Amino acid sequence: MNISEYIDYSLLDSTASEHDIIQLCHEAVQSNFHSICINSCYVALAKQFLEGTGVKISTVVGFPLGAASTKSKIFEAQQAINDGASEIEMVINLGLLKSRNYVSVLKDITDVKMAIGNIPLKVIIEISELNKNEIVKICEICLDARADFIKTSTGFSKNGATFTAVKMIKKIVRDNTKIVASGSIEDYETSIKFIEVGADRVETSSNIMATNKAQQIRNSKIYKQYIENLEKTTTESSLNTVSKA
Repeated sequence: MNISEYIDYSLLDSTASEHDIIQLCHEAVQSNFHSICINSCYVALAKQFLEGTGVKISTVVGFPLGAASTKSKIFEAQQAINDGASEIEMVINLGLLKSRNYVSVLKDITDVKMAIGNIPLKVIIEISELNKNEIVKICEICLDARADFIKTSTGFSKNGATFTAVKMIKKIVRDNTKIVASGSIEDYETSIKFIEVGADRVETSSNIMATNKAQQIRNSKIYKQYIENLEKTTTESSLNTVSKA
């Protein structure tokens, strides 16, 4: 499995500088990640560095609370696309979902999707704020709204993605909508596990490819040291046996 193709490499901190975004782009290209995910103010900057690389640019709208008006989400999404975004991530209106105003939640997602056309739409549902029934309901709404992806979390709430939640979402949507596991995913092994339980993408703020390579190098050094120590011990044991003889 070439896991790099599944990775959305994100940097959504409010303090992220232009230098940080350029570094993010550089690492994404080096690791051949599927995309980067950044705040919309940096989309035009990222486009300059990623042009022709194959790394896509995803940006967030109505982020991180989802409580902005639908019109503002649409405006932000369309502006981001004009600046060079190739994927849009919108946060659902959690308050409306909690109010059981499902028609308005559906309209919010549908209107954004219609406004951006063929551009993939990832709908962030923030699983840590929802109970099981609410997760089921919002997944059904996302299917009706023809969302391209359901994303588990913003990374700004209490908890991020869980294996249980991804399995549940997969059971509901099957292959009709893709899934992005996001939030508190910081290593290569965990990313692999999320893909194995049903995620189509994994969003992480950690360069898991570099981390995995570093771990492999460390493990190799540890193994080499182990072999050297084993050979040394064996040699010393042999010498002692000969000496006693």
